[in-house]
Amino acid sequence: MKPWLSLLRPGDWLVAGAALAAVAVSFPLLWRGGPAEKAVVKRDGAVVAELPLNISKRIEVQGALGTSVIEVQPGRARVAADPGPRQYCVKQGWLTQANAVAICAPNHVTLALVGATGGYDSLNY
Repeated sequence: MKPWLSLLRPGDWLVAGAALAAVAVSFPLLWRGGPAEKAVVKRDGAVVAELPLNISKRIEVQGALGTSVIEVQPGRARVAADPGPRQYCVKQGWLTQANAVAICAPNHVTLALVGATGGYDSLNY
């Protein structure tokens, strides 16, 4: 047994448990993007298309390696096909929340969902 464990009192365990519970409860409440309103497609940082999420649409974006196919359906969007070798952006699947991003790095194409309120995502955090 580790020597420092014998120094902990019941109150210490109570405080640690309360802190863990507070983190578990606050995470889903504070880290959410809300509903998305449109999909923004970029190539090399320049906006190629802004697509509303209330209609179905499929577009092709010419990238550095070839053509990426972006598919939009009501309330969601995804990268349906990409010429990149690892297919990470395709494996991302359907994006539904605001601030969700699929990045096709080898092809220089990104798909991001944007909502009414700004928020933090893993890129601008």
